[in-house]
Amino acid sequence: QGDCWICMELMSTSFDKFYKYVYSVLDDVIPEEILGKITLATVKALNHLKENLKIIHRDIKPSNILLDRNGNIKLCDFGISGQLVDSIAKTRDAGCRPYMAPERIDPSASRQGYDVRSDVWSLGITLYELATGRFPYPKWNSVFDQLTQVVKGDPPQLSNSEEREFSPSFINFVNLCLTKDESKRPKYKELLKHPFILMYEERTVDVACYVCKILDQMPATPSSPMYVD
Repeated sequence: QGDCWICMELMSTSFDKFYKYVYSVLDDVIPEEILGKITLATVKALNHLKENLKIIHRDIKPSNILLDRNGNIKLCDFGISGQLVDSIAKTRDAGCRPYMAPERIDPSASRQGYDVRSDVWSLGITLYELATGRFPYPKWNSVFDQLTQVVKGDPPQLSNSEEREFSPSFINFVNLCLTKDESKRPKYKELLKHPFILMYEERTVDVACYVCKILDQMPATPSSPMYVD
C-alpha cells in the first residue's frame, strides 16, 4: 500500500549491450545504415523533448538507447532529465560524467547554465562509440584527467581507418556534434536539416531484420523478453 507502480514497455536490449556483443563477440561492425536510423530516431526524440515538453535529457549514452525486435529505437532513463527555463538548464552534476560536454564539467566556466547542445555533444560521443566499438577517450583515473582531456584537449573526431570507412556525411554529422565550442555546436533543428539525417528520413532500412539476427545470437538474460527460468 502506498507504492506507485509504473508498468512500462519491455524492450529487447540496450545499445550498450548490443554494440559490445557485435564488436567484441562477433568481431563485426554495426552497418552505417543502422547507425543512420539510430541517429534519426534519437535526434527526433530529443527534439520532441525540447520543443514539446521543454525537457533536456542530460544522460544520453548507449545504455539509455533501447531497441526491440520490431526495429523500434527509444530513449529511456529520464531520472535526471531537467525542465528548461528559457531553453536553459542549470544543474551541473546531473548525468554520466564520461559523456558530459566540456561546458558542463569545466569548473572555471562562468555561465548561467547550459542548453540542449550539451546533449548534442553526448550524442556525438555515443555515435562515435557505436560506430567504432570503443569509447573515444582513454580510461580516466581521476576527474582531473577528464578535465584535462575533455576541457583542455582537442575533441574526438571520427575518421576513416584501415578497419572501417564511413560516408563523408556521417563523419561530418558526428564531428559537428563534437564541436568543442558550444556556441558553434548545432541544436536539434539544425541537425534535422543535415544531409545525413535527411537521407535516412527517406531511406527504408530493415532495422528489425538486423536486430533480430543479432539478438538471436546473444545469450538471454533475466531482463530479456526471451528469458525463461
